Amino acid sequence: MDEAGGQPYGHGDASFRAAGGETGLRALVDNFFDRMGSDPRFKTIYDMHPDDLDVSRDKLARFLCGWLGGPKLFSQKYGSISIPRAHQHLPITAVERDQWLACMRESVAEQAFPAEFKVYLMEALYVPAEGVRKRIERLAGQGHEPVEG
Repeated sequence: MDEAGGQPYGHGDASFRAAGGETGLRALVDNFFDRMGSDPRFKTIYDMHPDDLDVSRDKLARFLCGWLGGPKLFSQKYGSISIPRAHQHLPITAVERDQWLACMRESVAEQAFPAEFKVYLMEALYVPAEGVRKRIERLAGQGHEPVEG
């Protein structure tokens, strides 16, 4: 449930509100990318990003807004997205998935989100992270190699 006792997380805009709306999500995304770029534990996933991270930061923040029940800011600016398809050019295994989740978990922990929402958010983020890994594994099993893109 959200703090106000309204809808449970994952319904309506309860998750978006718990994250502090677009402002809170942009703060999370900035923390996430700053951590990824400064902590050698996350070098592998950091190196998968372009040198200029402005678009990557914007895309993730906009995606999270809509994904968490807020305005569909990603599609308004960039069009529709399939997270697994958008990442299929990258060599993502369980190692990279777990790096991404660890970096995000540490970034989420530093936000002023309700404790229950932090748990909910990390459980929810596992789903697309694992979906990306599975799609890439399936493509690799079919003889497709990740390509730069």
